[in-house]
Amino acid sequence: MNKSVFQMTKIIATLGPASSSVEILTRLIKAGARVFRINFSHGSFDDFDKLINNIRKAEKKTSVYVSILGDLSGPKIRVGKVIPEGVLLKEKQKIKFVRHDILGGSPGNEFTFSTTYPHIIDEVVPGEKILLDDGNIELKAVSKETKGKNAYLECEVVEGNLLTSSKGINLPETKLSLPSMTKKDYACLEYAVKNRFHFLALSFVRSSHDVITLKKKLREYSARPKGLNITSGDLGFSTTFQEDNYIPVISKIEKPQAIENLESIVHESDGIMVARGDLGVEMDLAEVAILQKQIIKMCKSQGKHVIVATQMLQSMIEEPVPTRAEVSDVANAIIDGADAIMLSGETAVGKHPVKAVKMMARIARNTSDYLKEKQTKKGQFIENAGLLNRKAAMARGVNIISQDVRAKYIVTWAHSGGSTAMLSLQKMQIPIIAFGENVSRLEQLTILYSVYPVQMEQPVSGSKFIARVDRYLLDNRLARKGDHVIIVASSPMTLRGVTNRMVIHVVGETTERKP
Repeated sequence: MNKSVFQMTKIIATLGPASSSVEILTRLIKAGARVFRINFSHGSFDDFDKLINNIRKAEKKTSVYVSILGDLSGPKIRVGKVIPEGVLLKEKQKIKFVRHDILGGSPGNEFTFSTTYPHIIDEVVPGEKILLDDGNIELKAVSKETKGKNAYLECEVVEGNLLTSSKGINLPETKLSLPSMTKKDYACLEYAVKNRFHFLALSFVRSSHDVITLKKKLREYSARPKGLNITSGDLGFSTTFQEDNYIPVISKIEKPQAIENLESIVHESDGIMVARGDLGVEMDLAEVAILQKQIIKMCKSQGKHVIVATQMLQSMIEEPVPTRAEVSDVANAIIDGADAIMLSGETAVGKHPVKAVKMMARIARNTSDYLKEKQTKKGQFIENAGLLNRKAAMARGVNIISQDVRAKYIVTWAHSGGSTAMLSLQKMQIPIIAFGENVSRLEQLTILYSVYPVQMEQPVSGSKFIARVDRYLLDNRLARKGDHVIIVASSPMTLRGVTNRMVIHVVGETTERKP
């Protein structure tokens, strides 16, 4: 077995026209992708059916587990239809938005446009900033009329550019009343549950209430246990055993309101995504790097797993190699403490999807080597309630001991995966090989930092598990006799939800015979 399969920081690849075939998906997995993101904003359920089928075929061909992250579109506001050639907006020009559908730029409506959210007229206050097309166009609201058929919102162009159909509208200074999930999102949620997606990302989160709404709906679909409320570093796995169809919620931080409510949103979420695209549009671009560090720090303090996303290797949409600045950006996200890093357009529509993943994997490996040299024996402990406190304490203990004995691997038996997730948060720079029976849970574990899942039938005893681990490491040439590994499991081995045993094992020191 090639030891390069052991990745520390995990790579999420967004799927699209450039990466939908079994051949490309197979190559992406071999290059280092461990999570595939399906963006519900683009495509139909028939398209998604084909993608899921192809992912499973590629997974089978490579014998490497991967997970699927569904990204709910959220309430994205867009400009309505505009004449095909678009409308060039110039500085200080006045334009209007109206409630009813019109063709923007057509005779009589040369500088009048509709939107997908008619209430924009009611909720935007004169003086507030409006951004179109990812910030390429900036407007300032100057006046409005909210009553009658001729209701409108008048704006002045601050920064002009060409406006075409369906361009996004960002309202960074406006308090919007629209719900966090649309009718389409609820349909996509039902689809994700039916097709056993491993994670769901919630877009445009503004408050913890948005997260609560999605979790409540997941409970209704039996995709979240009724007793599971706030999760910790275990991602909620400790209370969701193997038979559960459990989908953790990853909140995307991309709105100013999310920054204002960051602590409560992180608390309520199972995981966090730093979505730098809209975050960089809605807030001062110069703040994004600092905000990224603050969000990751908040996640660390609460023991939450975090993804950094958007424009990480953006130039590779067109070019076969990234810029030096992009390489530094990826490395710094890992140094900051990201558990996973995500490619968007690079793999969805880019010309070099496989090269982009390979490059990201190279950067991640080199950064991991650097972090290994800088690692201290302190470890991290986050106080939790009940049994989770035991797991958190053991995780820090394993971290310290692994450095003392220079362990080559951490090995876990994953009934539910909760202890494995806790160990992942320690960022030990040592591969965690997670053995378990349930394929769906093993696939979910692929998003976790440094975790490599392997299927194994339930061992009848701890000694037999150690013997099997020994054979696995030697047969696959992953270790030599005399190497140290730390084995973390429950005693007895069949005991669920409790991790109460840690063994410092020397490879080759076992008398168990093959059962």
